[in-house]
Amino acid sequence: MRITCALSDYDFLGTPSDLDVVLFGNSGDPMRGSVGAALKHAIMREKVAPAPRAWDLLALALAVVSADLAGHRERSPDGWTREFDLTVSVVDAPFWNANVQAIQQLLAYLSTDRWTLRFVEGGILPQPDRQPEHPSEDCVVLLSGGLDSYIGAIDLAAQGKRPLAVSQMVRGDGEKQVAFAAEIGGGLRHFQVNHNADVPDPENPPSQRARSIIFLAYGIFMATTLARYHAGDEVTLYVCENGFIALNPPLTGGRIGSLSTRTTHPVVFALLQQVLDSAGLRVRIVNPYRFRTKGEMLRECLNQELLGAHAYQTTSCGRFKQFGYNHCGRCVPCQVRRAAFLAWRGQDLTNYVYGNLALDDDEHAGFDDVRSALIGIAERREAGTARWLGSTISSGLVTDKQALANTVERGLAEIEALMLAQGVR
Repeated sequence: MRITCALSDYDFLGTPSDLDVVLFGNSGDPMRGSVGAALKHAIMREKVAPAPRAWDLLALALAVVSADLAGHRERSPDGWTREFDLTVSVVDAPFWNANVQAIQQLLAYLSTDRWTLRFVEGGILPQPDRQPEHPSEDCVVLLSGGLDSYIGAIDLAAQGKRPLAVSQMVRGDGEKQVAFAAEIGGGLRHFQVNHNADVPDPENPPSQRARSIIFLAYGIFMATTLARYHAGDEVTLYVCENGFIALNPPLTGGRIGSLSTRTTHPVVFALLQQVLDSAGLRVRIVNPYRFRTKGEMLRECLNQELLGAHAYQTTSCGRFKQFGYNHCGRCVPCQVRRAAFLAWRGQDLTNYVYGNLALDDDEHAGFDDVRSALIGIAERREAGTARWLGSTISSGLVTDKQALANTVERGLAEIEALMLAQGVR
């Protein structure tokens, strides 16, 4: 699928494509897509001065999200792998074209699609305010509304850090994000935005395997606005995820595709870090919980009172929207969440659509996640962790392989304890 993503004044007719998408604006044409119009205005209201290549990275991320939404997996030859030929307008086209291989590798690993990228001149670089603000926060933390990011922000504040919280606003989590940011550490500065991607004939339901790239781009973008960045220092972007879900090993051989996302996988972070380093963007991506299970994150959180009051209000479900913004209780993220609460306090106030995991009837037959977890636990025990993980941590970009394998073992042990408590066989 050929897609061109550029500003509204770009000569789209000069670049034949299957879909044109207007970056940072509205298309005014039902046959064209648009993305980032409200985002641009939100940034300008902040009166900050981001790095020029951070604007380019943001444009790339918006283009990728639009392509991900427009591409239909069912129309691909194998029913899954899509092919994108993506043109993106940026300010520094020569730099991005010189580094295109690394970006294509990153996107291919993240989405399991084939990407061909080319960059053209004509990007956005608004003039900063005459007296731009340089936020005094010392780091950035992604605050999604999920349990892990909530714990991460709590811990950073408890350690004396002053993080700027960045959120991708989505229905069902927007109000939570605002409330969490307001109560942590006496109140965090909060940058909450939405990409508002809109394309004709979007995939439904959208796979959105590449959606994490925009969330990361927001964090990188805001990191380059901080006073310490403008002083020449490196800024840490904290992306908080338990080690089991970060690796998200396929529980069975059939789950390698859509059911095993790679949003916070170490390979994704390593490849993105390479791009940042090449771009001279002094932002370091860190997941401080890569060697912790979700249960361990809960038990070791540095503000147990705050966590105990609001942990159940966070979101973990992979089918949250599908079930009317309720946790289904059966998907892998829900199982990991329920197992973590069991390991923490043995009590979980979260409302689950499917509370009893042991039921085996027609209503539950459409979801194989619980059975997959049981199979995964058994196969890991029989084959050994290293063999069972297979290619999940085989990349040379993954360091500390044994520590990660140990984390997976403990994560599976938490799920197994949940299965025993639920009477699942």
